Amino acid sequence: MGYAQLVIGPAGSGKSTYCSSLHQHCETTRRTIHIVNLDPAAEHFDYPVAADIRELISVDDAMEDLNLGPNGGLMYCMEQLEDNLDDWLEEELDNFLEDDYLVFDCPGQIELFTHVPVLRNFVEYLKRKNFNVCAVFLLDSQFITDVTKYISGCMASLSAMIQLELPHVNILSKMDLVNNKKDLDYYLEPEARVLLSELNRNMAPQYAKLNKALAELVDEFSMVNFVPLDLRKESSIQYVLSMIDNCIQYGEDADVKIRDFDPDADD
Repeated sequence: MGYAQLVIGPAGSGKSTYCSSLHQHCETTRRTIHIVNLDPAAEHFDYPVAADIRELISVDDAMEDLNLGPNGGLMYCMEQLEDNLDDWLEEELDNFLEDDYLVFDCPGQIELFTHVPVLRNFVEYLKRKNFNVCAVFLLDSQFITDVTKYISGCMASLSAMIQLELPHVNILSKMDLVNNKKDLDYYLEPEARVLLSELNRNMAPQYAKLNKALAELVDEFSMVNFVPLDLRKESSIQYVLSMIDNCIQYGEDADVKIRDFDPDADD
């Protein structure tokens, strides 16, 4: 059985930086992970790339050959990935061991994980290959400056959860860049009453019923919770990694190592 993280989130949310820091952390702890680039527009990496979609197709090639814009070129590349799951991806996966741990660094186009079926089909393929997969959704903590942006981030995360149907860990990234972390405590354990009050204060009266429904969705179902990640702290990275490992049951089937007991050693 293999294990995989699908790292998703809006453009600029820190996905590649997360992958780089995760790789460094695992090197320090003598743990092996393999990072796969699924962004056909990526140009450079701060981590070793175990497999790269650009070997199949790149955005520059798609834009030049088909006269597409950047977003259209990227979507075309991802559709090509979907069409080559049984060829290119299968060949790449054959290079890994059965129980290897893969981290897929995905592009930031939000439609890929909200309504376009490319990543959903990609996930289904991994499941057929006996991978346990967890979606890791990153949201820039500096983006959450008011309640309306927080609700927007929650809805994007919820859309990804519904689309991908995976165990899901939501991360507030770039916490090391936040000046006053107490401002974000309000959003880590939100209360419906406070959210509703803030929404009504920031929006026109005709949205009152919508605001009430959104606040209750976030509060009552507790489906969207964010974990803060400070990449300066190894303990923060380890905490997030432990949550993800728990979601995909990583290490649960490992052999327990017991030191031989020598009764004569106490004499």
